[in-house]
Amino acid sequence: MSEVFEGYERQYCDLSANLSRKCTSAALLDGEKKKQKVTEIKSGMDDAEALIRKMDLEARSLQPGVKAMLLAKLREYKSDLNNLKSEVKRISSPNAGRTTREELLESGMADTQMASADQKGRLLMSTDRLNQSSDRIKESRRTMLETEDLGVSILQDLHQQRQSLLHAHNTLHAVDDNIGKSKKILTAMSRRMSRNKWVIGTIIAVLVLAIMAILYFKLSH
Repeated sequence: MSEVFEGYERQYCDLSANLSRKCTSAALLDGEKKKQKVTEIKSGMDDAEALIRKMDLEARSLQPGVKAMLLAKLREYKSDLNNLKSEVKRISSPNAGRTTREELLESGMADTQMASADQKGRLLMSTDRLNQSSDRIKESRRTMLETEDLGVSILQDLHQQRQSLLHAHNTLHAVDDNIGKSKKILTAMSRRMSRNKWVIGTIIAVLVLAIMAILYFKLSH
């Protein structure tokens, strides 16, 4: 998960809890104190909206898997902020006088606190589920990286084996060339020997004929 998003998220959760407490206390006030508290709450809500926009921009810049997870979490925060806005409108209403304060003291405050607690509980549950999904994504990514490393190692081994085979092939090719050259030399030598045999044979035949001619002339005279 993005560390930048987590930083904005922590700021928003702290700010949201603080605004909820201020809404509860503002409902018990009157006059200028109430107006001052509402103004302070609205300023805090502007800050909360700015944090949500930052979280939205950060989430949309991430990978699709992480992006979908963070946008789902962001929808919960937007819903929480809308509930705070509705509460501020109710507190700021001109009809929200002493009767409203008394109702809050009797039962409304408990309902608001319960609704806020339920909302925070849902946010926490959603956060836990999304964190678990993030852990599964991280584990899948780690497995993918390990598989990629194994694949790279296998490719390197295959490359080394290919180089060895190419070297052996080149060696055999050189041996084959040497054998071919030797064969040519032996063939040339064989041809020379054959020619030499014919020459020697011819010389011997000429010598025999010469001897026979000499003997013939001697015997005839």
